[in-house]
Amino acid sequence: MYRPALKDLDAVIAISRRGSFRAAALDLDMSTTALSHAIGKLEAELGVRLFNRTTRSVSLTDAGRIFVEQVSPALQDIHSAVDTAKSQQATPSGTLRINAFATAARDIAPLVLAFLNRYPQVHIDLVTEGRLVDIVADGFDIGVRVADLVPSDMISVSLGRQQRYAVVGSPAYIKKHGKPRVPTDLLNMPCIRVRLPNGVLFRWQFEKGSQTAQIDVSGQVTLDETGIARAAVLEGIGLGFFMEQDVRDDIKAKRLVRVLEDWTPPFAGLCLYYPSRRNPSAALKAFIAMAREHAKSSNENGES
Repeated sequence: MYRPALKDLDAVIAISRRGSFRAAALDLDMSTTALSHAIGKLEAELGVRLFNRTTRSVSLTDAGRIFVEQVSPALQDIHSAVDTAKSQQATPSGTLRINAFATAARDIAPLVLAFLNRYPQVHIDLVTEGRLVDIVADGFDIGVRVADLVPSDMISVSLGRQQRYAVVGSPAYIKKHGKPRVPTDLLNMPCIRVRLPNGVLFRWQFEKGSQTAQIDVSGQVTLDETGIARAAVLEGIGLGFFMEQDVRDDIKAKRLVRVLEDWTPPFAGLCLYYPSRRNPSAALKAFIAMAREHAKSSNENGES
């Protein structure tokens, strides 16, 4: 009786999750050709086609959908058992997959690099993207997000540092348009609009004491990438709304002028989170412990 290999079942789940042989192959650290061959062999042994393939897309067949629905929970249980066994290891090893949005990834980079130096047998796969993902379904061990966005069924670990927004403009822009005194002044000033990963336009958020405001700004350009938005602000196209750490050096160097600072107070910082039902591996335990050390050190040193 045919018994498919565990790696072949993982391959099916990866392709289903990613919707692409190429992306799944990268996740599985194998070539697209090898992955295609493995799936073809599995389909031949099963006697059914699991995927519809065209030159532009990959989708599950009805048989494939049923197969994935039945296999996925069992695979999660198997991998959980493997993680439980690995948690008994004395020396952390293996791969940790981390998902974070770009700003958070830059913020945790010192932690990640220090961890790699301390534990040379661990490999970290850090994926940056703006959308909120289901880290369990997408095969990640750890997520990093603002505390308010951490799912309630996850175990979270504060990374210690509070966050702040910053509204900035170039000196030339400020000379031409002046400084806004209150958030509603932005309604009559050119700004860089921000599009969120879900396609929704971001309303700039402000708070001062008991007062709050969400401003739907207008301007010549709408962007969804921080680096391009920063370049547009430096060119004087409009005011920009950023995480403070992304423009802190520009403010210090006076390349950008901060405005409405009293309307952008600190808020809950980043959290590392992971599934509550999973027995963490030795590598994950070590990373969590080091994250706590890093957060404690940051707080004691007054970093923001």
